[in-house]
Amino acid sequence: MAENEKVAIVTGAARGIGREIARELLSMGMTVVAVDLKDDLLAELPAALDAPGEKLDCRTMDVTDSEGFTGLIDAVAEQYGRLDVLVNNAGITRDGLLMRMEDADWEAVVKVNLTSAFIGTRAVARHMLRGRSGSIINMTSYSGLEGNRGQANYSASKAGMVGLTKTTAKELASKNVRCNAVAPGFIKTEMTDALPQQAKDVALSLIPLKRMGAPEDVARAVAFLASDASAYITAQVLSVDGGMHT
Repeated sequence: MAENEKVAIVTGAARGIGREIARELLSMGMTVVAVDLKDDLLAELPAALDAPGEKLDCRTMDVTDSEGFTGLIDAVAEQYGRLDVLVNNAGITRDGLLMRMEDADWEAVVKVNLTSAFIGTRAVARHMLRGRSGSIINMTSYSGLEGNRGQANYSASKAGMVGLTKTTAKELASKNVRCNAVAPGFIKTEMTDALPQQAKDVALSLIPLKRMGAPEDVARAVAFLASDASAYITAQVLSVDGGMHT
């Protein structure tokens, strides 16, 4: 199976790391179904990625909508006749100290970051098992491996992604379907650009490589796990954090 025949779904694909993941998979020749709630940003994606129309398929979807997201995945599999890669990248933050955190902020983050990945994984598993091949890649985080002050909801959701990844890998491995996770550290995005300089300085002091990562660094790791080059790798968490987590 050539990489340029594969069909991939990337959630949270309209900007930041998700956009770069879409770009990287397109560069491998894959057909990429870019899913995001932000339809205005999705509309800009083909021009931003300079992607051939037949290779980039943009779809607006709330990935926490179980019926809707499952239906989208089924429709993609039917339209293209295959489904090879799912990247569960959609995510949000609602930071705050644990004792002051509202229930709504906890529930929103867990729903977008973790529950959507469960919904997507459950839906694609049926198609991948039928085809006896597939790669599911979950986006966890340094915060999910180490915890982070002011991010109880985010850290818990990302730690949950690790457990989901390892369980999925063990359940699907007998049919040659793999599941791995990528754990970005301090990556330069719109989210990190908005942080106070003091917070950036503290984060940089924890990075052995002494620099922030770029979305492209994460995208290349995802592309590796989506490719046949990683055919014997499953149930793993690949940290892309400049050496923060050891």
